[in-house]
Amino acid sequence: MSKITLCGDEVTQAFVEQAARASGMGKGRRVAESIRRHAGRQWPREVLALVGQFADFPLREPWQAGAQDTPRIGF
Repeated sequence: MSKITLCGDEVTQAFVEQAARASGMGKGRRVAESIRRHAGRQWPREVLALVGQFADFPLREPWQAGAQDTPRIGF
């Protein structure tokens, strides 16, 4: 089994410990179960509904043939 290190404040740590005790599991198993339950492989319906709702964002200006290159420093 692989290991993951989580950093959190005291309140979060207490919450994890309390949840683990309440479920009768170890902290690692309880956290792993929560991750599996909440980290689904499918995007939420609200996000999927946004597909195609926005115009494509131009990633860069089109390349122009014959454009001058920036002078470079020789080594």
